[in-house]
Amino acid sequence: MQIFGVDIGGSGIKGAPVDLDRGDLAQERLKVLTPHPATPDTVADGVKEVIDHFGWTGPVGITFPGVVTGGATIRTAANVDKSWIDTDARALLGERLGGLPVTVINDADAAGVAEMQFGAGRDRRGTVIMLTFGTGIGSALFIDGVLVPNTELGHLELDGHDAEKRASSKAKEDHDLSWEHWAHRVQAYLAHVEMLFSPELFIIGGGVSRKSGKFLHFVEGIKAEMVPAQLQNNAGIVGAAMRAAKEG
Repeated sequence: MQIFGVDIGGSGIKGAPVDLDRGDLAQERLKVLTPHPATPDTVADGVKEVIDHFGWTGPVGITFPGVVTGGATIRTAANVDKSWIDTDARALLGERLGGLPVTVINDADAAGVAEMQFGAGRDRRGTVIMLTFGTGIGSALFIDGVLVPNTELGHLELDGHDAEKRASSKAKEDHDLSWEHWAHRVQAYLAHVEMLFSPELFIIGGGVSRKSGKFLHFVEGIKAEMVPAQLQNNAGIVGAAMRAAKEG
């Protein structure tokens, strides 16, 4: 079974048809740059461009980098334009896509759902936290495999700042940090999250997951097991498609 997944991020909008039996992309994904400002209309145009590229006419799952309630309404927009707040994203995107059935889910929640089904969290019980390091830091919290949605742990305070302003991969680039220096910031952040939730497992996702060998060994003193996301930066696309299939 195939369903289309789209992952809206602060820097890129990427998507592809997903083979839900394998938990992997059915075709090579297409990525377009996230427009600036990233308003509802301009982002919707980017989503349409990705989907039109494949000639897709079925259900679509779409991630959003913020809190999504009721599978539709946007409540926060830290890394896109603030005009998204209170937007009915499902209605907006469905209309822009010519009436295709649309499902919307928080981006990190989507990535976490995919990793728990097909990746590093498969068959894991207890408390598992997926963290996606990109333009910001997304989080997905699971208790015995059940998602606690919209946790947004990237906005915890760290050293007097929003954690994602200190420890996201964008912060690494903006401040030209070495992998080791950045890993120490990630370590401080993980220690704070661990103090609050005592997880058995951290899954490290986002674009940096494919480069885990460059930094994870610098992270010390964390009691929980730490592993890179197996689906790497495709996890959000897969999870979006999974949610669309579930709601369809």
